[in-house]
Amino acid sequence: MIDLKKCTVYQIYPKSFCDSNGDGIGDIRGIIGKLDYIQSLGADYIWCTPFFTSPLRDNGYDVEDYRNINPVFGTMEDVEALIAGAEERGMGLMLDMVFNHTSTRHEWFKRALAGEQKYMDYYIFRDGGPDKPPTNWQSKFGGPAWEYVPSLQKWYLHLFDVTQADLNWNNPEVRQELKNIVLFWKSKGVKGFRFDVVNLISKPDVFEDDNIGDGKRFYSDGPRVHEFLKELVADTGIEDMITVGEMSSTSLANCLKYSNPKEKELSMCFNFHHLKVDYKDGNKWELMKPDYRRLRDLFAVWQTEMERKNGWMAVFWCNHDQPRIVSRFGDDKKYWKESAKMLATFIHLLRGTPYIYQGEELGMTNAGYSSIDEYRDVESINYYHILLKKGKTRERALEILRQRSRDNGRSPMQWNSGRYGGFSVTEPWIGLPDNYKWINVAAEDRDEDSILNYYRALVELRKQHKIIQEGRIEFLLLKPEEIFAYKRVLYGQELLVLNNFSGKNVPLCKPIPYSEHSCLISNYNQAENNQGRAIKSLRPYESIAFYGKY
Repeated sequence: MIDLKKCTVYQIYPKSFCDSNGDGIGDIRGIIGKLDYIQSLGADYIWCTPFFTSPLRDNGYDVEDYRNINPVFGTMEDVEALIAGAEERGMGLMLDMVFNHTSTRHEWFKRALAGEQKYMDYYIFRDGGPDKPPTNWQSKFGGPAWEYVPSLQKWYLHLFDVTQADLNWNNPEVRQELKNIVLFWKSKGVKGFRFDVVNLISKPDVFEDDNIGDGKRFYSDGPRVHEFLKELVADTGIEDMITVGEMSSTSLANCLKYSNPKEKELSMCFNFHHLKVDYKDGNKWELMKPDYRRLRDLFAVWQTEMERKNGWMAVFWCNHDQPRIVSRFGDDKKYWKESAKMLATFIHLLRGTPYIYQGEELGMTNAGYSSIDEYRDVESINYYHILLKKGKTRERALEILRQRSRDNGRSPMQWNSGRYGGFSVTEPWIGLPDNYKWINVAAEDRDEDSILNYYRALVELRKQHKIIQEGRIEFLLLKPEEIFAYKRVLYGQELLVLNNFSGKNVPLCKPIPYSEHSCLISNYNQAENNQGRAIKSLRPYESIAFYGKY
């Protein structure tokens, strides 16, 4: 049985991590060449986003063949070498299973389009004329969630891109096919799985229009989702492996069930409520300043309820679908280093399993692209044109993309200050921000005060301290709202964590005494803030963790 409470997971987006063969695209051999670096962070698992055969319409989340490797990324022999190389260094490889949908180029879907009833039943087809979709649901990438097939006189469901057809999990043959895929990779030595948008796999028995939304309330955490997950886990024997479900628009009640060990579903869940606090009226494509009170309250509720009812969370800021957190909730200019460290402290000392997304440990920033021609992400390009149709100016649409695009998290990993940041010897598939010249692994590795070395310290603290792994959590809802404070408590010891989410000095509503405590980690020189053995204020983006008896 793995001890998730000690673990840290490092996420890799292969296309943007390291290019070993000079074609401008990251690959598996590039990852192998950087395994010592990942080990130096203290990571226990490496989660790789999909490198399976795919047309890459959605950068690999449109799978054409789950058992073969896209030649762009390498070969099966490369993957086997990656699994072995990680294991030699005490790390396990986690693969990303995209089981809600397949590419329309998958053999199953091709046979469905040819009219083979068996394979039509692998997907969600509905009768209807060409002018009336079965429902008014909207795709998460924009536009209708249904596509008409004239030769069949039927519509198929695609909650994402039109080339990503949703699978019919009500069909036991589909479920068996997917179990066999898990077993195939398990036999290769894969140590864990991340399941993409897995809470969307169970669709309603009756499809109806959504007159108050985009349809997601009918299929998120659907009627048989828990049944399907229990069956998948039991029949593949992955109960004791690390498994994480990406949960789209989920609820706390469902995540408690997904992750409670007694339910035998998943080890933990990703939820994204905390990454929507800067969505105006809940709309990703409308900008507003982050609502820090809401952000703090969300963490407080989810953390305490997950503890109370024995659920477990993946705690994170960044992934391949999110903007860079230092540009989003921090300050990527004046207080770049301080805010990146503060954001890291807040996450890594929480209750849960921390995830680090490639480059986050360097303080990598949003890409800052100035032209739509620089973007590659299908969602971003779609929404750019949607925003223009809605009356936004080109300048405003581009500003929205600069803050919201998934490509912000997909710019190449910044290894050194050389041309193309050491990612490749040729022009990368997507551009780098100019700051790679000073935000890079080589520069930060030799700087004791770097963000990189701060992340290494945080990962090591989790391994050393039971209180971080297992301690109870209590949020201290102090004023003002920019102060995020919590305690971890275990066996008469407490860990007090204070974080300032603002770029100004913030006086606390009451001093926090720490006479019995020592500073475990801080992003400032603590001697400068020793105010009579009590903390009376926090400096811009200051973060302090005190450890001692209570």
